[in-house]
Amino acid sequence: MKPTTIDEFHAAQSSDDRAICDALRSTIDRGLSHAESKIWHGHPVWFLNGNPIVGYSKLKDCVRLMFWSGADFDEPKLKPGTGKFKDASIRYSDAGQVDENDLLRWLGKSMDIQWDYKNIYKRKGRLERLV
Repeated sequence: MKPTTIDEFHAAQSSDDRAICDALRSTIDRGLSHAESKIWHGHPVWFLNGNPIVGYSKLKDCVRLMFWSGADFDEPKLKPGTGKFKDASIRYSDAGQVDENDLLRWLGKSMDIQWDYKNIYKRKGRLERLV
């Protein structure tokens, strides 16, 4: 059964992965207190004005934290995705790897550097910079 809430997503994880997810959620909720958060395509995602900003997912051997516009953050720990999008991510296999200072800095950048993913379908796959 697919989770319908972030709490359900966390509950479905192993204790080690749940600790990673809890650390990420706590810091993201503090850093983006005005954002909307929900399960989107099966994963916890935070939105600003309907635009996806940050989210995480469970992969086979880790939890991946992804910033939709992270490729433009100029942060060496965030690895750019492949393809035409502006995403970047980091993978965690232990909650101790989550650096709160890094995460808060990235969240700050996520408010200042945004590509318009909300309207990507209207623009037939073309991204435009918002801020």
